[in-house]
Formats: sequence, C-alpha cells, structure tokens
Amino acid sequence: MGHIDPGAGERAVAEPQTKTVAASGPEAGGKNEERRPLGIGFAGWARWFWRTLTSMRTALILLFLFALASIPGSIWPQRGVSDAKVFQYFEDSPRLAEWLDRFWLFDVFRAPWFAAIYLLLFLSLIGCVLPRTMTHLREARRKPPAAPRNLGRLPQHASFEAPLTVEEAAARLRAKRFRVTTGPGWVAAEKGYLRETGNLLFHVALLGLLLAVGIGTLYGYRGNVLVVEGEGFANTVAAYDRYMPGPQVNAESLEPFSFTVEDFQASYIAKGEKTGQPLDFEARLKVEDAPGAPVRDYVLKVNEPLNVNGTQSYLIDHGYAPTFRIVDGKGQVAFDGPVPCLVVQPANFTSECVIKVPDAQPEQLGILIGFLPTTVPVGSEWVSVFPGAANPTAQVYGAFAGDLGLKDGRPQSVYELDPDSLKKMKPLVMKADPLAVNEKLALPDGMGSIEFTGVREWIALQITHDPGRMPAFVASVLAVAGLVLTLTVRRRRVWVRVHGEAGQPEGESRRVEVGGLTRTEGGDFGEEFTEIVSALNPGIPNPGVKDAR
Repeated sequence: MGHIDPGAGERAVAEPQTKTVAASGPEAGGKNEERRPLGIGFAGWARWFWRTLTSMRTALILLFLFALASIPGSIWPQRGVSDAKVFQYFEDSPRLAEWLDRFWLFDVFRAPWFAAIYLLLFLSLIGCVLPRTMTHLREARRKPPAAPRNLGRLPQHASFEAPLTVEEAAARLRAKRFRVTTGPGWVAAEKGYLRETGNLLFHVALLGLLLAVGIGTLYGYRGNVLVVEGEGFANTVAAYDRYMPGPQVNAESLEPFSFTVEDFQASYIAKGEKTGQPLDFEARLKVEDAPGAPVRDYVLKVNEPLNVNGTQSYLIDHGYAPTFRIVDGKGQVAFDGPVPCLVVQPANFTSECVIKVPDAQPEQLGILIGFLPTTVPVGSEWVSVFPGAANPTAQVYGAFAGDLGLKDGRPQSVYELDPDSLKKMKPLVMKADPLAVNEKLALPDGMGSIEFTGVREWIALQITHDPGRMPAFVASVLAVAGLVLTLTVRRRRVWVRVHGEAGQPEGESRRVEVGGLTRTEGGDFGEEFTEIVSALNPGIPNPGVKDAR
C-alpha cells in the first residue's frame, strides 16, 4: 500500500471544478493546456439578463421608477408647457437652472433617462405578459383535477346522506357556472379563471397604454399660439409661436383648419370678499374645418376644446391687447394696431407691453407701457383695482429713440427691449401720466406722438394632435376593468364523492362527501361553499359543514 496524504481530500474539496482542454498542434506534444474554470459565456449572461428583466419584481420596480421619474415634471416648469416660467427660472436662479437643465429636468418627458425607463418597462411587460398568457390559455383548456382520496383534509368539507348521483351533482354545479369533469364516483369543478384573466388584462392594458403614449409622441404634435380679438389663425407651421412636432410629423401632417377670434369675454365676481375672482371665460370663434368648407360658430371654453378631426385647441390663457397709433417725427403713421401685454399682477391684471417701431423716422422708437384695466389714483401713483376693463388706461413708463438692434442677427423677445440696445438709446419720456382711450402723448424733440386708441383682448391656445389619445383612454378603461376582476374574483375548486353508487337502486340515499378550497388568499369561501352544499342537497336547508381550518 502506498502512502496516504490525509489533507488530499480537503484540498480536493477546496479546489474549484476545472475542465481539461487538450491543446492542438504539434507544439502540444501530448500535454494538456493549463486548467481554467468554466464561465457561463455570453449566451448565459444574456439569458440571465432577460430572465431578470422579465421577472415580475423587475416590472414592479420599473413601474415604480416610471412613476418616480414623472415627479420632476410636476415640480419644475417644462418647456413647451410653461416656457415663460422656464425663462423666469433661468432669470431668478441661473446657476441652479443650468444644473437642472443638464439633467433634462425642464424636459423630463424627452430626457434619455426617462426614455430608457420607458423602453425597459415596455420590454419587461412584454416578456412578463406573453409567457403568462400562454400558460393561462393552457390552464383554461385543462380539465379540473380529479377528486382527492380524502376530502376531509380540505379547508372546506361537508358530508350528508342523499339520493344524489354523479350526473346530478355535475348538472347542479354546472348550473352555478362551474367547469365540471366527472369520473367513477366523483365530480371535480373549478371556477374563477377570470381572476387571472383580469390580471393579464390589466398588464396588457398597461402595455397598451405605454404603446399609446409612444404613438402619440412619434406621430403627434403640439404648439402654442397667441391670437388677438379680430385676428385669425391657420394651422400651419409658420403660424405657431412655438411648434413641437413628433419625429414622424411633417408640415403636410397638420390638419388644414383655420378660425377667427370674433370676441372674448371674461367674467369676474364684482362684489364681496371674492371680488375679482374669475367666473367664466369664453371665446367666440368662426371656424373653417378645411379650405372651402362652410364656416361654423364655436364657443371655446376652458376644458371644452375645439376639435377638428382629432386636433384639439385648448384655451389656456388670456390677457389684454390695447391698441395704439404711433406717428413718427415726419408725420407718418409708423404703427397702428394691438399690442399683446403680459400680466404682471394676476389679481387685478396689471400688465406690461413693449412697442418696437423700426420704421419710425428720423429714429427708431422703443416704448414701454403699463396697462391698467380699472384705474384709480392712490396718492401719486395709479393702480388697477379690478381685472375687468372698467376704466382702462395706458401709462408710458419709458419712450426711447435710437437703434433697436434688430439688424445684428440676434433674436429678440417681442415682450422686452434688448438691454444692450437700450443702453445706447436716448430716453424721451419716463413715466408719464396714464392715457385714457383716445388720449395722445406728444414725444419731445419732434419725435412724434403715441395715441391710446382702444382695448382688445388676446387668448393663448395650445393646439395638440395626439393619435394615441383614444387608445390610451381605451387602455385605461381596460386596466380598471382588469383590476376590478383581479380584486373581486377568487379561484376556487369543489369536489364531490358519491359513495356506494355502483349497484345501488336509483332513489336510495348514498353517502356524499363535498370538499372545497380557494386557490387565492383573502376572502371567505365558507358562505359560498354552504350554498353549494345546499344546492347539492336541497332537502336540507343548512347541512352540516365542517371547516378544516
């Protein structure tokens, strides 16, 4: 016998399993290559990743992340919805806004990280729902299992003497909408498949909802436009103040409708503690659904959009657009029309306007104006005390002459004078007295005059076309229906054994055992089981039922 190493066994256990791979080629010399541990390989890692991604736990985590990722969209203003607030955020907190913008927090729903969560959730739901659907279809076609040998061990159990046959028991269970199968001396019945159907319907509807959102993003578009009373809008790309198309949208995709804003009315509470609070807004439109189509009237209200073949026009804001006539230093009318003003005090609709007159001679003019809908004097100042235009005035805060900087190629806002250009312009008037309608203010140095000629109002519209809107609504309804089925339906099974049926004359009593259980947690099956037993033995209104639990 040779020498035995007592530590060999321990070392063998401690060493990892290896596979010997023979070398090829003349250099091998009959020797084996160096031993190395096996790995799962690319296919193994891909299989592991797919199984992890399509698990129910991962789907729930991604669904939670999807909801969590949507929260910043309601915390910070979003481009395309509140552009003015985004701009104001950059003005108030430029450093913070810059960092927020780096993480797409002003464009949450277009952010790459939001798209990644969306796509992973989409794939996870597909990989989770499809196998479960196939399993459910096989389960729905499968017959209920045969009756256990000992029904007394089931959670619900009852026995009685009755002249009941297997065929009669099966017929009574079918009358209660059970799926039934029979065997020698026993009946098996099952009910409640709609629970899993509802569960799958909920997940399929959630998948449909994600798909509808994707369709709307790809083939939909959204735009904002400001329209003054008496003016019109045609649904073309050039007519939008801001236009945001989906990747698959082009200019020909837009619905060719147009409308004119005939009138806008805003009503407010005139007396009491809630004076000035809005009551209703409505814009009266003349709508032409397509070129050459009959013109129809439409009253546009908040939450009552204009719908033209699936394109929705929503009323989202309003304000005043006072009208002015400006005569330059050479006696020519250089400007005559409405000027949309931005609201600076929503409680009383005090607003600010900017008029740029590049055609004025001998120098261009830039004018800052404050608009007061209901003007009253307070000391040496003038304020508005009501949002309605009961006593409208226009107060020139500043009038300047010089180059407006419109030819240097830099874009400018129509609602402000360029700060760099303003520094080079000559001030003409600084905070004049308010002008009533039809009053005129003469500009010094022979630069002309400005006349306040009237008051109009403007409305801001958001026009959207979302082909996924109706599919999303249908998917939401189906999701609710599936959730209701999942929460209200229970999967349950019932078995009946008829002892001594073979060889017994018809009509004689036999010993009958009934057992039942539910395949889902929650809910009380006892009451329904009692009704089932009573249906099987109608001669006894309340047969003895034992609960094995």
